[in-house]
Amino acid sequence: MAQRRRRPPGRSRLLAEPEILPDITAAIGGTPLVALDKLADGVAGRVVAKLEAMNPGGSVKDRIGLPMIEAAERAGLLKPGGTIVEPTSGNTGVGLAMVAATRGYRCIFVMADKQSEEKRALLRAYGAEVVMCPTDVDPDDERSYYRVSDRLAREIPGAWKPDQYTNPANPEAHYQDTGPEIWDATEGRVTHFVAGIGTGGTISGVGRYLKERKPDLVVVGADTEGSVFSGDTPRPYLTEGVGEDFWPDTYDREVCDSIVRVSDRDAFLTARQATRSEGILMGESCGTALWAALQSARQVADARAVFVVLLPDSGRNYLGKLYEDEWLRRVGVLGADERVADYDWRVTDMGPVVRHESRPRPSS
Repeated sequence: MAQRRRRPPGRSRLLAEPEILPDITAAIGGTPLVALDKLADGVAGRVVAKLEAMNPGGSVKDRIGLPMIEAAERAGLLKPGGTIVEPTSGNTGVGLAMVAATRGYRCIFVMADKQSEEKRALLRAYGAEVVMCPTDVDPDDERSYYRVSDRLAREIPGAWKPDQYTNPANPEAHYQDTGPEIWDATEGRVTHFVAGIGTGGTISGVGRYLKERKPDLVVVGADTEGSVFSGDTPRPYLTEGVGEDFWPDTYDREVCDSIVRVSDRDAFLTARQATRSEGILMGESCGTALWAALQSARQVADARAVFVVLLPDSGRNYLGKLYEDEWLRRVGVLGADERVADYDWRVTDMGPVVRHESRPRPSS
């Protein structure tokens, strides 16, 4: 057992402890891996979750806020008293707002109107301003949250737009930190990595790192129906925080070995079942990634397989939607007389899968 360090005489415990962090941003990262043995019962290999809700701002997007801001400061793009303008589904906004609060920046976040009221309230709690835009418009439409954020960044003096969809600090943060955390926590035993694709930064950075360490590792992308990554025609969908109607620069198209398309229903009800069986309160995009991980794991008979699925946030931002049965019935996710407990992820077959088997794979 490690010997406890003595406190210097006359010093309070608070001042003497070396674990005191300088500010909230120092608490980002180091999230745990948790086994999902109950939900994944019957799967040959092991399915474990990387719980990114354990970050101080509540999501994986905490990891990219600080490096994007620091890079902009070094480049002179963001100066003291400046304004951060960013389109976000909510989580990136929190990651940026948390850093901005410690450094005195103003924040304006532009959101599509399908995002939950909890997310809007959370951003305002950090002191950010929130601008709402219609969801069902083309990305190049002047009313879209992409174009509105562009306009605000141009018009506001001292404004800077991180643009998580093109910013190289996004995937680099996951290459430097998230990937090594997974590798170290599994002692290199990870065989499959599964994550949702939104900006593509998480799956690109983590996937690149893990494949450099283990070339035969399999990367599975989880995409929502109505998103381009799995080859669907862009159209509205309910799931927040995953999928896109365009191809972000931060997504490396070579990193995924396969991409699984997941319906809103399977994403939502898998998240609900996981919360009931594993005690992990998770968001909608977590359900997307988890369903893809479970279905992919069904296809692998090797008991040594270790599937690590990244769960990007918590269900706290979705209590009025995902965790409200009447809302689920109103939008058609649940049948009129159906209960969440009736759902079984094993019954549903895997949806359309985009595979990249034409790319040469190293031998194991």
